Amino acid sequence: MNKYAVLAVASLAMPAVAAQAAPDVNTNPAAVPSGHYTSVPGHTEVTFGIIHMGMSPFYGMLGNGIGTLDFSSKDPAKSTVSVKFEMNGIYTPSERLNGMLRDADVFDVAQFPEATFTSTSIRKTARNKGDITGNLTLHGVTKPVTLHATFYGSRQMMGERMGFGATARIKRSDFGLTEMKWDKLVADGVDLMIEAEFVQDNGQQPSQDAK
Repeated sequence: MNKYAVLAVASLAMPAVAAQAAPDVNTNPAAVPSGHYTSVPGHTEVTFGIIHMGMSPFYGMLGNGIGTLDFSSKDPAKSTVSVKFEMNGIYTPSERLNGMLRDADVFDVAQFPEATFTSTSIRKTARNKGDITGNLTLHGVTKPVTLHATFYGSRQMMGERMGFGATARIKRSDFGLTEMKWDKLVADGVDLMIEAEFVQDNGQQPSQDAK
């Protein structure tokens, strides 16, 4: 099994891990400095899950997301976020399937090389939770999607850093993903699990290998 898929499945099996903040991690979003933040590519990914043959979930991942977050600690609703992923980087436990997903009858990465999400509104729902509504562009189609987000915490490490998680469910049919030969073998609903880390912009692009 692809090592990234192993990590994705393991993370889904251990949802409590994200809530176990280290002693020096600030879990109060109101105490985080407002400002412009840049995503850390090696720590920003989307795991997707879909039911196969009506009986078992199958997972894949898009990694190395690149984006920005303009964060307002006084009024989180005024914050904005935008992230993009290179579709050529899609991976699953099957190398053969990876190639099929990139081909013209599925994601057609030659014609649609990126997936993007840009927020249009943010609504705080709890102390460290909120709904982020925005436009998801996938396979050349743009649809509104709401992410149910959780603020994990922030800390000083090579600049102020913040960690977030979010979930959403989309329909692949909404994005025209219905032309594959095995269309009837997989569900229409796709669960998205997003993990993202942002570092306050100091004028330098964060390293993909930053720990």
